[in-house]
Amino acid sequence: MSPLAVTATSRSSAPSAVVYAALLDADCWPSWTSYYEVEMELPAGVERLVRVGDLRTIRSRLGRLSCRERIVELVPDQWLGYEQAAGPLASHQGSVILTRAPLGGTEITWSATYRHTLPLLVTLRKQRLQILVHNLTSYANSMVNRHS
Repeated sequence: MSPLAVTATSRSSAPSAVVYAALLDADCWPSWTSYYEVEMELPAGVERLVRVGDLRTIRSRLGRLSCRERIVELVPDQWLGYEQAAGPLASHQGSVILTRAPLGGTEITWSATYRHTLPLLVTLRKQRLQILVHNLTSYANSMVNRHS
């Protein structure tokens, strides 16, 4: 098995604040991803913004696989970094970078690095990341259209 770095990009008409909010809102992920459920792991009764060090559990629609990710970096409206804390892809880390697009909106760059991957999974991982970025873009665009 060899390492793999994958990057996918897209441009959203939404401002970066809208895209960033969608990334942090675990409740909305099932509406734009193939995940069955995404849940932030906060102490009972605690409601607050996501912080560095927080964990989230992600459950897949396919076979109900689950994994845990730790938020490792947050720059409001610009950057989200995460790493796999437990689950089948424990050697996975990623980041989403949001930059102002020259003609308005937001350029989204989602990168993921896998320490170990099987050659048969390379194409699948690239396709999945591009689909995630495309779906995030569509979701953010729909949020802007809904409020205009």
